[in-house]
Amino acid sequence: MGLLGVAREGSGPVLVWLHGFTQTRDSARRYRTILATDYEVLSPDLPGHGTSAGLSASLEDAADLVAAVAGAGPVALGGYSMGGRVALHVALRHPGLVSRLVVLSATPGIEDEAERAARRARDEALAERIERVGTPAFLEEWLAQPLFSTLPHDAGERAARSTDAAGLADALRRAGTGTQAWLLEDLARLDTPTLVLAGSRDSKFVAAGARIAGAVADGRLVVLEGLGHAAHLEDPAAVAGAVRDFLAQPQ
Repeated sequence: MGLLGVAREGSGPVLVWLHGFTQTRDSARRYRTILATDYEVLSPDLPGHGTSAGLSASLEDAADLVAAVAGAGPVALGGYSMGGRVALHVALRHPGLVSRLVVLSATPGIEDEAERAARRARDEALAERIERVGTPAFLEEWLAQPLFSTLPHDAGERAARSTDAAGLADALRRAGTGTQAWLLEDLARLDTPTLVLAGSRDSKFVAAGARIAGAVADGRLVVLEGLGHAAHLEDPAAVAGAVRDFLAQPQ
């Protein structure tokens, strides 16, 4: 399996940031630029996305590829939505690599096996739709969901979305939420200081975030008032400020 394409900006301690589904290493530019005033921010294209569109990987495979980007470590690691789920797997699979962990709008998975199977079926149907209609039409449908109703129009962010239909479909099939094992019990062995972020308008992920923060030994939940699922795109300064405050705290 090849290596992930990576964007680098800034200087200082390393912070690896993982994008969400349909995004790329070029997404969340305003947010990453703020962080890059204090950190060397590494932003890889996750499998199925951007320059890594041809890579097919499970969540476990993706975690190992991200660990290769991080190098010997330790590094700070963060991720949004799908990237947050990958980040959880990195921290669990590579103890000692991650000095601080940040997850935004992430979930520990689906506990009920029947519900997990139903989610896999929905993701398969969505993958087939991407392949059928192509990425321009699919992205219009994807961003029209209520989940993104508070997302401001930003032509640059729209242009940074991944355009490879086969890659996005494969990412859903191999690394969608339905493929993810239930992680809550595993997270109890994680001793990495962990910041869990969720927008107050995103109640499902506030609840999921509370479970993650409560499971890890040193976890804290910050609910971002007035923001939705993609909080770092809605208010980059507020989210970057919360992340910087957390990373600056003494060990």
